[in-house]
Amino acid sequence: MRIAINLGCIVILTGIAAWAADAKAGQAVYARACQSCHGPTGAGVPAAAKMLKAEIHDLKVAVKGKSDEDIREIIVKGKGKMVATKGVAGADIDNVIAYVHTLK
Repeated sequence: MRIAINLGCIVILTGIAAWAADAKAGQAVYARACQSCHGPTGAGVPAAAKMLKAEIHDLKVAVKGKSDEDIREIIVKGKGKMVATKGVAGADIDNVIAYVHTLK
């Protein structure tokens, strides 16, 4: 196993190319695909919740303690009344996950 330091992050290379997700790119995808329900800060949009007759959880709280794979599954498959997020796949999912982790 080799360890490489890239932009202050430790990346472990295991024979396949390793790369870091891009939170800035994730912000653009989030704005297009997630913000209408989750809002610009991740706190949720009350009007969307009312229209959907659903509780929209604050992402800052909802992702706490969840692995990136757990978050990926929610984006891909949906959860509760949240349906799968259409038009978000591949690296875009990783980028959205990276962006969601930056929400404060």
